[in-house]
Amino acid sequence: MSRRPRAAVPAAALAAALAAGGLTAVAAAAEPRPAEAAAAVTANGDAIVHLFQWRWSSVAQECESTLGPAGWGGVQVSPPQEHVVIPSAEGAGYPWWQDYQPVSYRLDRTRRGTRDEFADMVRRCRDQGVKVYVDVVLNHMSGTGSAGNGPGSAGTPYTKYAYPNLFDDGSGDSYRYADFAPCYHRIDNWGSKSEIQDCELLDLADLNTADPEVRRKIAKYMNSVIDLGVAGFRVDAAKHVQEAHLADIYSRLHDVPGFGGRPDIFQEVYGDSVIPYTAYAGMGAVTNFDYQRAVSSAFRDGNISRLASMPNHGGLTGAQSITFVDNHDTQRSAPTLTYKNGDRYYLADAFMLAHPYGRPQLMSSYAFGSVTAQGPPSTADGTTKATTCGDGQWICEHRNPQVAGMPGFRNAVAGTGLAQVVTDGNGRLAFARGDKGFAAFNATDGAWSRAFATGLPDGRYCDVASGVYQRTTGICTGDTVTVSGGGFTATVPANHALALHVDARVGAGTPSPSPSATPSASTSPGGPTPTPTPTAPAGLTRFTVTAQTDYGQEVYVVGSLPQLGAWNPAGGVKLTTSTSSYPTWTGAVDLPAGTPFEWKLVKIGNGAVQWENGPNRAGTGGTAVTATWNQPSGTPPASATVDFRATVNTVYGESVYVVGDIPALGGWDPARGLPLSAASYPVWTGGVTLPAGTPFAYKYVKRTADGQVVWESGANRTATATGPVTLTDTWH
Repeated sequence: MSRRPRAAVPAAALAAALAAGGLTAVAAAAEPRPAEAAAAVTANGDAIVHLFQWRWSSVAQECESTLGPAGWGGVQVSPPQEHVVIPSAEGAGYPWWQDYQPVSYRLDRTRRGTRDEFADMVRRCRDQGVKVYVDVVLNHMSGTGSAGNGPGSAGTPYTKYAYPNLFDDGSGDSYRYADFAPCYHRIDNWGSKSEIQDCELLDLADLNTADPEVRRKIAKYMNSVIDLGVAGFRVDAAKHVQEAHLADIYSRLHDVPGFGGRPDIFQEVYGDSVIPYTAYAGMGAVTNFDYQRAVSSAFRDGNISRLASMPNHGGLTGAQSITFVDNHDTQRSAPTLTYKNGDRYYLADAFMLAHPYGRPQLMSSYAFGSVTAQGPPSTADGTTKATTCGDGQWICEHRNPQVAGMPGFRNAVAGTGLAQVVTDGNGRLAFARGDKGFAAFNATDGAWSRAFATGLPDGRYCDVASGVYQRTTGICTGDTVTVSGGGFTATVPANHALALHVDARVGAGTPSPSPSATPSASTSPGGPTPTPTPTAPAGLTRFTVTAQTDYGQEVYVVGSLPQLGAWNPAGGVKLTTSTSSYPTWTGAVDLPAGTPFEWKLVKIGNGAVQWENGPNRAGTGGTAVTATWNQPSGTPPASATVDFRATVNTVYGESVYVVGDIPALGGWDPARGLPLSAASYPVWTGGVTLPAGTPFAYKYVKRTADGQVVWESGANRTATATGPVTLTDTWH
């Protein structure tokens, strides 16, 4: 049964809310909607990712390349309505919060794109089973500090209490002085519910939602995006609007085209004794800040065993809660746990996605420093740049290996509760999700090895907390675990998780070496031919392979024996590498000792399977095997050493890294760059070994102990590893 919150307000609840607010129930004069009907589509699941401040075109691409295939059910986007434009505020150019000061309900131009681009994004995400959630600002318009700084982003004139052109439809709808709450001053008494709901939040012009005409215009805007296919809303500052007023606005909303039914609503409420969360829970889900504080603190402090028993945080049931580890406010104002905390943060996100309490909302953002108002990566005029994950500017938390496969886990275990709970000290917790999944979380600095009992069927499983299971290909980009007799033994790395589920079984059992499992030349060019092999005692066979890969690719050994996948890449042996050892990949597997077999190297990643060229290779069980991609066995690999000598002045606590466009330099991910030594300070030194002839681009970055990153300025540096080379540079 779905736990998805419903925006429909029951008639009795609406009547009660209206009566409590002293309002008259009037017919919701719905705006006419287009006759065109969107094709029916089913959402992937209930997990939402917030692509904070992303351009519409970048969101659309992410839905197609990542969110849809990974099983995300929804994507929250930043407010699409026309906003103020503030070139400088609080030490930041074009601060992020300017988007939360509307000046009209027009969609034709914001910092993130045009109306047509917005509509295209909604359609493309819907086609992938991903609902679009709009962050809607309905409590207020612009503020004192923004008045007179117009026009807005689409050219509309305004003052704090006058907005003459709300829509571009010729209706003449506008807001004037009388349309704002009569308080006309900043909230002074936070112990007064009436002040909180009817006075100005941070000097922002508070709309008089007691007026049915104001509510009509707000609902008209929300319907304008629903009719484009928007499936739900995050209601900003909901606690600053009276409950009865919100109930009436929600009752006026259209059904959702494509997905069908009422729009999903979740409301931003900081619950307290004056205005509790539960005041709004009858109208839709509520952002559960009590959960955020408790879970973030538990993972930060390494005290997670107590999370085996989850209370109704803030008095909210799981069905009423939107859960999160951080959001765009807490990242900056109350940074309990953020991307800057590294593995513990992603571990907490994985837990949130694995646990049945609440509906998870994952933050995916951009890098920011000490200026809390810092806006997204932008051009000189404030236009948001397209997102490039791993470029040092966009963090893209949802792509982290600990998180990327967890929406699929959540979808597979939906409807099951916790079972077979395991704790091992304060920092370790594991649990089953019925007979559908099993997850273990290690919030300590040491590895956790033990046997686990599960309800899972026997088989070989992809660990989706270390990579992604690609259902279309059967490929696992993470580690694998074999469940036998309902249990397994595994080691959960420090500050990492392990997660298995029934929809991510590799090979669906023991592969058969029969010719039916053999790739044909038409589907796998250069593919191998199976060779039946007799049974013999097992022997450890070690592979040492030299292979250059693109970022996101892994190297596998695939061969004629069942232990090598029986020519099925999904069942092959995954090799490993590291920053210091790349491009050398290593791995081992038990094979029948003394038994000949055939094999080839395969690169898997980025949605593709690539076989190496040439004939099948030959090996013998129980021996050591060496090879180089696309080179016949016995041909020595050609390599070149690259030494870096960079003069960089730093402050105490800073380190220097080389980050580039190849895996050995992190694939532009600063967290995976090559660390340099300060032994010859201010000259920082280090080196890598690359296949001869490898061209690459690189830059130097400074990193602080808490993960903040500073990139050097200027264009990318470039070099080619034609032979031993020393690169002597000075920080730009």
